[in-house]
Amino acid sequence: METLRDIEAAARQLSPADRAKLVELLGDLPSGVREPASAHQTEQAPLSVEDYLRYEEGSEVRHEYVNGILYAMPSVSEPHHLIGGNLFAALHAHLRGGPCRAYVSDFKLRLQFEQEDLFYYPDVMIACEREGVEKYYLRYPKLIVEVLSPSTASIDRREKRIHYARIRTMEEYVIAFQDDYEILYHCRTDRWTPQRLSGPSAALELRSIGLTLPFAEIYDRVF
Repeated sequence: METLRDIEAAARQLSPADRAKLVELLGDLPSGVREPASAHQTEQAPLSVEDYLRYEEGSEVRHEYVNGILYAMPSVSEPHHLIGGNLFAALHAHLRGGPCRAYVSDFKLRLQFEQEDLFYYPDVMIACEREGVEKYYLRYPKLIVEVLSPSTASIDRREKRIHYARIRTMEEYVIAFQDDYEILYHCRTDRWTPQRLSGPSAALELRSIGLTLPFAEIYDRVF
């Protein structure tokens, strides 16, 4: 079987019970495998960066962009929204009056590595320089926070962690779980080795900006 048509023909020959098993098996594929946005399947020509930015400006659904392919962003839960909001509020207040700025999830991050061109929507970013800040995205953050969702957990913990560590200005990467008092903390000075913090009495120390946040503040009104 070499084409989708061959696979479809073979599937039609299965008994109803075997087809049900096949559907169940396909449903168990790892969630970290990305599916392209329905309007832009992989068999179509990849979008240019200019076309992506133009398309995204008028789209009601946000899309991340990986080398010409769009990936629709999933809806977020209330805990996800609250955690991201709590972190942004605390960071924004702490940075007020200084050179660093906090950005919330509707603002994009652009990365370019050799032949790769990527746009992500981190939940929270901090940038401390104006170089690389454009109308719809920035290039050089100092700190990034992602709140884990079931559909994006493996992407945040693997793909994005690797890419974020390659940014010359990046110093810290924080991954916050939404179903428990738990955070994975990564720091350049620790060679990006993850440090797991957990429990309602724990605290997150952000060395790059001189701020310590109790988990009680990060997870306020979540549990």
